Amino acid sequence: MLDQMAIQVVRAPLRLSASVINRAGISANQVTVAGFILGALALPALAFEHYLLALLCIALNRICDGLDGALARIQGITDAGGFLDISLDFLFYSLIPFGFVLANPEVNGIAGAFLIFAFVGTGSSFLAFAVMASKQGIENPTYQHKSLYYMSGLTEGSETILCFFACCLWPQHFTTIAYLFGAACWLTTVMRIYWGFQTLRA
Repeated sequence: MLDQMAIQVVRAPLRLSASVINRAGISANQVTVAGFILGALALPALAFEHYLLALLCIALNRICDGLDGALARIQGITDAGGFLDISLDFLFYSLIPFGFVLANPEVNGIAGAFLIFAFVGTGSSFLAFAVMASKQGIENPTYQHKSLYYMSGLTEGSETILCFFACCLWPQHFTTIAYLFGAACWLTTVMRIYWGFQTLRA
């Protein structure tokens, strides 16, 4: 829901940074992998309750995620790069709530499992439609420079990162945030399945 607005804000600085990185001979795939490693460091940080360090790792991951896309648009978008990017993104999204579960399994266990469960719904409906849209040749006018069809929803990347930031800043409220955001994710999943089915049937 907020992704379009966020893209407008960060597009120019990302393009400028990507041009500098490109001149240094760094590939988009290298930035993707480096970003995932930085993001994965949030897992032990969360497990040992270093929440501000985890927030920094999450922020660095998201910066790299923006940079790899901007780099890909300079160097050439590829299916392999798109596959790598989306695969590592979904792994990253799941490891954050798992980190909160490790920090306090008795309190955070069920809420964390519910949030990961909700991510399976948003992720599977997103990717399943992307595959079918590609087969049908359905164009996406909203995200023209993506390597696969990006289906919008109530909870997209921007909302997910804001959720993670809130969890890191107020870890004592993780269960409340996880249940609320998980419910929003399920609403997104239902909407995507309905509209995806109607679009493909038409």
